[in-house]
Amino acid sequence: MTDTTLDGIATLPENDVRTAIRNSLKTRRRKQTRLRIYGLAAIIFALSMLAVLVGSVIMTSLPAWTQTQVRIDVTVPPEAAEGVNVRPGPLADESILKLFPEAQERADQRAVTSILSNGAQYIIRDTLEAGTLQPGETLSLWVPVTDSYEQLYEGVITTAQPENRRPLNDEAISRFQTLQAEDRIRSTFAWDLFTSADSRFPEIAGLRGAIVGSFYLLLICLLVSVPLGVGAAVYLEEYASKNKFTDFIEINVNNLAAVPSVVFGLLGLALFIGFFGMPRSVPLVGGLVLALMTLPTIIITTRSALKAVPPSIREAARGVGASDMQVIGHHVLPLAAPGIMTGVIIGLAQALGETAPLLLIGMNAFIVAAPDSFMEASTALPTQIFIWFDSPERGFVARTSAAICVLLIFLSLMNITAIILRRRFERRW
Repeated sequence: MTDTTLDGIATLPENDVRTAIRNSLKTRRRKQTRLRIYGLAAIIFALSMLAVLVGSVIMTSLPAWTQTQVRIDVTVPPEAAEGVNVRPGPLADESILKLFPEAQERADQRAVTSILSNGAQYIIRDTLEAGTLQPGETLSLWVPVTDSYEQLYEGVITTAQPENRRPLNDEAISRFQTLQAEDRIRSTFAWDLFTSADSRFPEIAGLRGAIVGSFYLLLICLLVSVPLGVGAAVYLEEYASKNKFTDFIEINVNNLAAVPSVVFGLLGLALFIGFFGMPRSVPLVGGLVLALMTLPTIIITTRSALKAVPPSIREAARGVGASDMQVIGHHVLPLAAPGIMTGVIIGLAQALGETAPLLLIGMNAFIVAAPDSFMEASTALPTQIFIWFDSPERGFVARTSAAICVLLIFLSLMNITAIILRRRFERRW
């Protein structure tokens, strides 16, 4: 209310003054109520959109969490006892063809063997190597079916669709229904999603290589960025004098925190691969690039944590004869540790979700095995999502959503850990 309004009210009779004040208060309360409603509506809208996004991803990923399998009776030929090498691929084809003896034509036999996924031969190979099957013995094994038959079992492909609009004709569907009637089809949890690496076949493609590669990336990023970031923050906050040079450094650190991640990918491509000659697609290069990207975040959060420590702590430590190194190492850093850990975890979570810099250094290659060291070619969870999203097979749609769910779980766990550490160890002065 302006002074002019107050002067105008002051000249009114007493009853009119009271009425004007009440009207003014009612108007103010209505505005406050509207503002509160607008804020609440914005929060509800944001949460609704988040729920729609996460819900759609989860619903799309549901088929990837299960694997459709068929039971076949595998018989090892007797000549295997004489040292003859048994090929698991033809053995799997023979096992499925025994269930359809009427398939005599070559085209019919190819259609029958197409029920089995490429992963069936690996299960048979592992069983033979384990010594479970002896020459002349027969064992029932559950092996995965191909992606088309998995979609048929899940109801994505139905006979209601025109035959020329689906990958399976009526005869193929009839064979699959025969296997179902004989109780040879089942759906089980898709452990391959976590125990297998990438594959061209969506029904057996997994995230093991990407998870291991992400672990190596974050380990390299942690070992490089935390000592450098914390050390730089301690120097800037505790030792460096305030001059134009330190102001220039602070401005650039703040600017680097806002630089797009693709720029760091270009820097890593030119520096580590182009100048130092490091190999492409290895976790070492990816970890170094992510460390460069995470450094500004760690420096800024560490400086904020150091500033939060009261100056009286430093003065008291120096008053009893502690050196500057003892003041920082014994008093300031332990008290600032919760804030530093929170910044480190948030920085690592941000690095885990980055895709652009990893694509530029080649960590989107097709890798069929998990890496055993920092110098072996690998992928990461974000780049694996990109690879699967770019694949034409329909089965990779659910696989992509499942990989997004796994990445969201890791990010959520890291952020929850940061919140718990901050609330548990944070001190208010």
